[in-house]
Formats: sequence, C-alpha cells, structure tokens
Amino acid sequence: MRQQQRERGPALPAAVGALCRALPPRARPAPDTLRRARFDRPQASLDFWRLLYVLLKQVHGGRCTESDAIGGQVRFVKWALWFHGYRRPQLQLLPADGSAGSRELLLAFSWLLHSLHLLEQLLARNRLQTGDETSVCTCEDDVPSRQEGAGEAAAEDRVDVRYLQWLNGRLRLQWHALHAQHQEQCKLLHKIHLFTSGSHMDQRLGHFSVTEADLTRQPENYKQLFQLLESETMQLEAFLEWKQLEPVYWQWMETVLDNMAEEGNMCESQEAHMEKRRLPEVSSCCPWAERLAGQMDRASRELLALQEQLQQLVAQRKAAWWEKVAAAEELQKERFSATARKIQESVELKLRALRAPKSKMHGSCRLVLRSKHPGSQRGTAGCVPKEAVPAVGAAEVIRELQGREASLQAELQQLREQSRRRMQAIAEGWEGVICISP
Repeated sequence: MRQQQRERGPALPAAVGALCRALPPRARPAPDTLRRARFDRPQASLDFWRLLYVLLKQVHGGRCTESDAIGGQVRFVKWALWFHGYRRPQLQLLPADGSAGSRELLLAFSWLLHSLHLLEQLLARNRLQTGDETSVCTCEDDVPSRQEGAGEAAAEDRVDVRYLQWLNGRLRLQWHALHAQHQEQCKLLHKIHLFTSGSHMDQRLGHFSVTEADLTRQPENYKQLFQLLESETMQLEAFLEWKQLEPVYWQWMETVLDNMAEEGNMCESQEAHMEKRRLPEVSSCCPWAERLAGQMDRASRELLALQEQLQQLVAQRKAAWWEKVAAAEELQKERFSATARKIQESVELKLRALRAPKSKMHGSCRLVLRSKHPGSQRGTAGCVPKEAVPAVGAAEVIRELQGREASLQAELQQLREQSRRRMQAIAEGWEGVICISP
C-alpha cells in the first residue's frame, strides 16, 4: 500500500494539473482547490460552485455573467446535476449560500467527468472554427409511436382551435423569415467562395472561408487568432496528458470515497455508544420506567395486530385489483388485434418504401466550393466532412432529405385521414351536430 502511494505521489499533482489545464480558461480552477475539497475545506466550496456553474452552463449552451448571485448558481447546479441523473441527496441538501460541501462537489465533478465525458464535450463545443461549417444529419429520428388513449386523456384540457391555428401561422411566419435569412447567408457565402477561388494554399479547399477573408481585410486580427490557437493547442496538449494520467486520478478518488465511508462509520458508532450510555441513566432515574415499558409492550402487541389486519386488507385489495386487470386485458384483446393489423400494414408500407441502404451523415461538415466538372474550379458548393473521408455533394444531401420529407408527408397525410375518419365517427353519434372537416 505504501509503495502504491509513493508511486502515485508524484503522478497525482501532474494528473490534477493536467485536468485543470484541460478545462476551459474561464472555468480553470487552481489544483489546490481539488486538494482542499478532498478534505472538505469550506474555503474551496465557493470556487467549486462557480466551477460547476460555468461548466454546466457551457454544456447547456447558456451564458453566464459575473453578476450572477451565488444563490442562483447553486440552484442551477443542483437542477442541472439532477437533470443529468446525479440524484445524490447529500448534494441537494447543501446550503444555498455555497458555504459548505466542497467534497460533495468534488464527487459531483468527478461524476460529470466520467458519465458525461465532460472534457470531450467542452473541447468540441469551444473548438476554434476557422472554416465555414454547417451541421448535416440524415439519420432517422426515433419518434415514439402514438399510444392509444392519448387523445382521450388530453380531451379534458380543451384548447380553442383558433388559438392553435394562430400559433401555427405564427410559427410558419417565423420559419419563412428564418429560411429567407439562411438563403441570404448562403448567397453571400457562395460569393466569398467564388471570388477567392484559387487563392488558398491548401489545394483541397481552393478558396478562403469567411474568417480567412476577414483576416485578409483586417490583418491586425491575426495576433488575436494566433493567441486563441495557441491557447487551444495548450488545452489539447493538457487533455492528452490527462488521458495518460487519468487512472491516477480515479485511484485518488477511491481514497476519497473510503475516507467518507470511514467517517460515516465512526459517526454511527459514536451515536450508538451515546445511546448505550443514556439507557442506564433513564432506568435508574425514572421510577415509572417499568410501567412505561408495560404500556409500550401492550402498544407493540396492538400494532402487530393492526399490521396483520392491514396485510389481510392489502391481500384482498390486491386480489380484487388483479381481477380487474384480467377483465381489462380481456377487453383490450380485440383492440390489440385491430392495432396490430394497423401496425403491420404501416410496417409493410415502410418496408416497400425502403430503398438501397445509404451512408448516414451526422455532425459538422466544412463547406467547400466544388465544380460540376473536374477540370474547372468554379461551380456549385459541396460538403467536406472534417475527418479524412470522401467529399459529399450538397445535391446528394438535398435529394436524400427531400426523399425523407416526401415519406414524412405521406405519413402525415395518412394520420390526417385517420383523424378525419375518427372525427366523423364521433360526430355521427351526436344529434343535431354538423362536423365540417378542415
């Protein structure tokens, strides 16, 4: 054990230092903060609350300002950790002023490192982009199937149809405005790529990006760009060093958990010892202790009898419940067979619509101007993924997305038809009501 501690001794400060340097500059803590948190020092609590606040804000794509109060930071960190699945009650019970709980926050920070791959997420999110990139996704969305009975449950919360139509129109208007702005941005981007064609040193690109074109117009910004690139390079080097020393950090965290378990056992043993010391004093100082003990025995016997009665009542209710469940299952068999037929028809329809398997794209791609003819340098734009993979043309992506749009439109039309038939069936049961389909 001592030999392992000697081997881990010099490597632990290096691992903690690499971890701190791999974090974003704004959320970069001092290595001594983690050492203080290991011993649950209150001096490190505020620093750790701010650290988790900045990191989780970046993960959720929000902005944090220096004027944010510590109470708001604590509430946000607790909510974000609960949202991501960290349900440790000791953290939720920490005071809202951030004055305590540095060791609990160290555990939460380590959990984020392991469960969410925090460093990888932050490096990808804060990566300096010098090229013109766009996000491309041709993956199939896993849309949950509509459950039977959802319409009946939602029918109680009635909403005016005119309000829904107004919301739909407003959404469509905003969507058209966004689409027009995006088209204008694409036109300007195409002009930059076209006018700078053949100017780039990298023959695979052949033209400047917006950032590179701006740097040619304002050369004084090169110094700022170089500083940002140097900072990102140092951060990546620290991340590589951290990946080599990461096992040392997790061994250190095991000792932190062992210390917490030992402290918990010591507190329980001390409480049990104090209880044993109190019992003789009560029995010797209270002459009515025997009478009270007899009353407690009678109360205990009555509680046992009530418990037996409660168990019998629960068994009866359980049997009645299972009878109702069996009856409901019998009633749902007919509905299930009809639903199964509809699902089978839908699956067969989609299987017939399937074409040859295509490569699914997901992630960020760099936009590069490509020619329709191999010998020319001018033409339409294409997408070049960041990795060393063959280029994918924008026309191909558009055709694939249009095919998916057509299939979704057909499915939407089918659902509308089913809803129209259902509304007509419901309207036939009402006398004096005329239902006009939209």
